[in-house]
Amino acid sequence: MCTLAHVFEAAGLTTVVLASMYEVAERMAPPRALYCEFPLGRPLGRPDDAALQRDVLERALALVETPGTVLDTYPLTIESDETPLACDLPPRFDATLAPAVDEAQGLRAAYERSLQARRVTAVGRAIGADQVTDALDVLHQWAQGASWKDTPLPGKITVAVCHDIRAYYTEAALQLATGPTPGGRSVEAWFFEETEAGRTMLAARAAIREQDAPFPFWFYMAPAHR
Repeated sequence: MCTLAHVFEAAGLTTVVLASMYEVAERMAPPRALYCEFPLGRPLGRPDDAALQRDVLERALALVETPGTVLDTYPLTIESDETPLACDLPPRFDATLAPAVDEAQGLRAAYERSLQARRVTAVGRAIGADQVTDALDVLHQWAQGASWKDTPLPGKITVAVCHDIRAYYTEAALQLATGPTPGGRSVEAWFFEETEAGRTMLAARAAIREQDAPFPFWFYMAPAHR
């Protein structure tokens, strides 16, 4: 949306962006943006809350009268209310391995059951299931301070490797999950907040950012709001 704002402005149209990710809006610098810390997919806030939605729109449109480039923040944070994924993770088996590597090995049987049941997998854009543990070992090394240049991931596209790891975990988790079918955001939250792989991925992302890795290289390793 930030890019489209620049295109429309160049054509003479006035724009205001409702931004869900502050860092993206800050980097893309549309002429006017209102950052709303709401769950993705809910740019106006809570469903059926007409008063809140009207206030968001009024604050956004008020930026039209503000001179210069402006990035304002809406003064309310709304947390996601999706039902969390209930999935037991395997216990540690081999303490000599990085925690995420040991965890991924423990999920392999569940991943294989998922593959047999559905006969299709989202893993394979950059790496196969056999390379997930190798990739997690490299991410662990990055998180511990290893150079991203000297310690390359298997697979050439870092973003695609991270997507394959998440797909591997998601497919395994759906074989192990209990309770109602989870929504996509609850699976994402489970991965990044409950699993060793998710925590390792975020730590690796932060570490290589500090090493001045190129912006697209680290930023898109995880959803932008994380």
